[in-house]
Amino acid sequence: MQQLSGNLFIISAPSGTGKSSLIQALLQRHADMQLSVSHTTRAPRAGEQNGVHYHFTTVDDFKARIENHEFLEWAEVFGNYYGTSRAAIERQLAQGIDVFLDIDWQGARQIREQAAGTIGIFILPPSLTELQQRLTNRATDSAEVIAGRMAKAQNEMSHADEYDYLIINDDFAATLHQLEQIVLCQRHRFASAQQRQQPLLDQLLAKPIK
Repeated sequence: MQQLSGNLFIISAPSGTGKSSLIQALLQRHADMQLSVSHTTRAPRAGEQNGVHYHFTTVDDFKARIENHEFLEWAEVFGNYYGTSRAAIERQLAQGIDVFLDIDWQGARQIREQAAGTIGIFILPPSLTELQQRLTNRATDSAEVIAGRMAKAQNEMSHADEYDYLIINDDFAATLHQLEQIVLCQRHRFASAQQRQQPLLDQLLAKPIK
């Protein structure tokens, strides 16, 4: 994958950590940041719109895209396929847009193999007790489902050391500030800033100072 002007961020966290809310809050502050929209073969749920929440497609179409190497990462989850479009990501980055991938550690590994310079951010809950309480407060899952999510959460958190940054979501506002600072700092790393500011650099260095 070629080096482009936008930054590619992977954000991973166990279910119930507040990852989606943090990403949406950050996007509301910055028009030049976007969340990647994945392809999936599962049926749309109530209120979901094609092209907004997911790109809904068929199993045959998805498998054809795999054969054509159109995905930066993909996975099969409970019989449904999910994947991140290579072309869509490259198009957004080329426009100078910072793109966020809301994926797990397995997808993150696939991305890092193909996209050099990807920045990984892992978000932790303040404690297992707090995580369980947040899942319970949703009032959408049975005790059995919550127990399964807790077990999966510990497996996911065991891969946190594969990421570049670690944030603990104890206080939402403070965590959002930390996430925003990480993203903004990455923009000012020379390799990234140079591509954005090359015309200015060329102008400043064009003529010697007399």
